[in-house]
Amino acid sequence: MGHLLSKNGKRVKKRKRKLRRNCFLHGPCMLCFIVHSNANNRDENQLESASKLAERYATLSTPEDCAKFLLSPKELWEEQGKCLLSSVPAKFIGPQLLRTVSTEYFEMVCKRKCGGVQKCAPCKQPRCTFQEVTENGVVSDPAAQCHIHLCSLPSSSSSSSTECSGVGLQVDLGEGSTTTNQGSSESSELAPHKNLQEFKVFETDVSNVNLLPSSILLKIFAHLSVKERCLSASLVCKYWCDLCLDFQFWKQIDLSGRQQVTDDLLVKIAARRQNVTEINISDCRNVSDDGVRSLASQCPGLLKYTAYRCKQLSDLSLLVISTHCPLLQKVHVGNQDKLTDETLKQLGEHCSELKDVHFGQCYKITDEGMVVLAKGCPKLQRIYMQENKLVTDKSVKAFAEHCPELQFVGFMGCSVTSQGVIHLTKLKNLSSLDLRHISELNNETVMEVVRKCRNLSSLNLCLNWSINDRCVEFIAKEGQSLKELYLVSCKITDYALIAIGQYSTTIETVDAGWCKEITDQGATQIAQSSKSLRYLGLMRCDKVNEETVEQLVQQYQHITFSTVMQDCKRTLERAYQMGWIPNTSTAS
Repeated sequence: MGHLLSKNGKRVKKRKRKLRRNCFLHGPCMLCFIVHSNANNRDENQLESASKLAERYATLSTPEDCAKFLLSPKELWEEQGKCLLSSVPAKFIGPQLLRTVSTEYFEMVCKRKCGGVQKCAPCKQPRCTFQEVTENGVVSDPAAQCHIHLCSLPSSSSSSSTECSGVGLQVDLGEGSTTTNQGSSESSELAPHKNLQEFKVFETDVSNVNLLPSSILLKIFAHLSVKERCLSASLVCKYWCDLCLDFQFWKQIDLSGRQQVTDDLLVKIAARRQNVTEINISDCRNVSDDGVRSLASQCPGLLKYTAYRCKQLSDLSLLVISTHCPLLQKVHVGNQDKLTDETLKQLGEHCSELKDVHFGQCYKITDEGMVVLAKGCPKLQRIYMQENKLVTDKSVKAFAEHCPELQFVGFMGCSVTSQGVIHLTKLKNLSSLDLRHISELNNETVMEVVRKCRNLSSLNLCLNWSINDRCVEFIAKEGQSLKELYLVSCKITDYALIAIGQYSTTIETVDAGWCKEITDQGATQIAQSSKSLRYLGLMRCDKVNEETVEQLVQQYQHITFSTVMQDCKRTLERAYQMGWIPNTSTAS
């Protein structure tokens, strides 16, 4: 309708563009401009050169041939004459020509036919506009700075032999050598004329870290903490800020010990990141049940929840988590005074995938909640209780019967006796057992557990005065997989250490601290006879002389001896290695 509303009112006829030659590039390329340009202002030499060029141009059939002919220095500059580009404006040969360089010719002629040119990924920071390409296609050292000089175009009115013979590319690699697009030309021929305008020199430091692929930068940022990413790395530039907001960093969120964390922050995290699988809010005292509820309702894929020492939280937080997060596998909520059996019942009913639970120092939890949890979570592999005085042998029996996959069991300081511990012999996969401070634990029960649990690798019997030398000797003989044995404050003597060194070929760690009957003889003989020992704890074994320990340290360097003096020396050595310098100035 546009032609009906025009001023003349006549029908506008479409005009067909008439080209002097149907260029296979479907548009005016640089070679078309040279061949088909106006010849009125040319002299005889130029007309003769243009005629030869037109004849050669008529034989070209592919864009590659066109590119080779236009940019080959031998044919274009030596045989066809040196002034064919005299009328070409400088804007036709700009920085675009610097993108792809070869020792023989340039690949790109016209933007419309550059399919063979490799596309570059968008860069976040300025990058070097040139990289040297070897014959094998391998890019040379990118760490060095490259300096690119583009020779000026010859003037239309000048025919002096001192002029630049064409479009030359001179590259300074910083090592005193230059690379040009004319392999046989001398460096003097590439020097720009003093009366001609020079092109800009592009200089870029390719050692910029942002030249690395984003995947590598993400792996580097993965080693930073949440605080370092949020308060340091993300403030460097927008590119780093975007990387720090990558979803992989917000799947596992560790906010432990940060008093700035409030309910509002948890709400924002839940609104922006619904793929959270793990969160740790231990020691965050400004978080309430409402914040945890908002987070849990928006994160149905939550797998691990940790909230140590959050005494302000109650059953409500875990009730919401158990309802909205059925895939939950780990719950560590030690030292929460307000938790009751209602929480454990909800976890047992809704979270059948639970594998790891920690309810230490939750003093209101009783056997009622523990039994429901054991029956509802048959996939449990780790259960740890500490100082739960209302947890008795009934709970131990329930876990031993309903959770056959248990590997780690801990009932430190609970109201458990040997009658409950004996049920643990049903656990064939048991590998770590913590029975510290069990009020009624006898040697026979411990020996029976060691005899039947053949995969047991760590046994903690600290603070049990009933454990004696006979029990330790049996453990050394029967514990075929045992690697760690903790006997702090047990009723043992040198005989126990000698038996470990004599009978055990697997035990690597022995801690006999605060055992008052241990002397130099026991420490020396276990170090001499044991082939597997790597750590011997002798803290506050007052009958062991420090001079003896010094001799053992020098003689058995593969064993770490732990005493007050030796631990102090190791601490000072680590401090010196980290750059600590003692203050030798005297107080005034």
